[in-house]
Amino acid sequence: MVNDPLGDMIARIRNAAQRRRGKVRTPASRMRERVLDVLLSEGYIRGYALVQEPGAFPQFEVELKYFDGQPVIAEISRVSKPGRRVYASIADLKPVKNGLGISILSTPKGVMSDSAARTANVGGEVLCQVY
Repeated sequence: MVNDPLGDMIARIRNAAQRRRGKVRTPASRMRERVLDVLLSEGYIRGYALVQEPGAFPQFEVELKYFDGQPVIAEISRVSKPGRRVYASIADLKPVKNGLGISILSTPKGVMSDSAARTANVGGEVLCQVY
């Protein structure tokens, strides 16, 4: 049993990128799918697919992206955790690594990157940061 499913997925992606793996699997959920959608749209992963095996829980197979042999995701970290939720308004959203990274937020308008949240003028829970 995992207490923090999103944190588990982030740890799997981080570990697979450090080990230069091409793909990594993580259990499927809607929240994980929304975060993977943001990572895909921002260009941090090549893609993902839902894998259904008979008698097993559905999983996402995430294809990691590399550039010149180095992982595109240099660092991915959980910000808001089950024990300490972190919320940010538009004024509180600071650029990650001087604009080289992104924050992924859960807003009333859905899960989106920090730049999309600024455009939509909404704040929310800061799920993770990627750079």
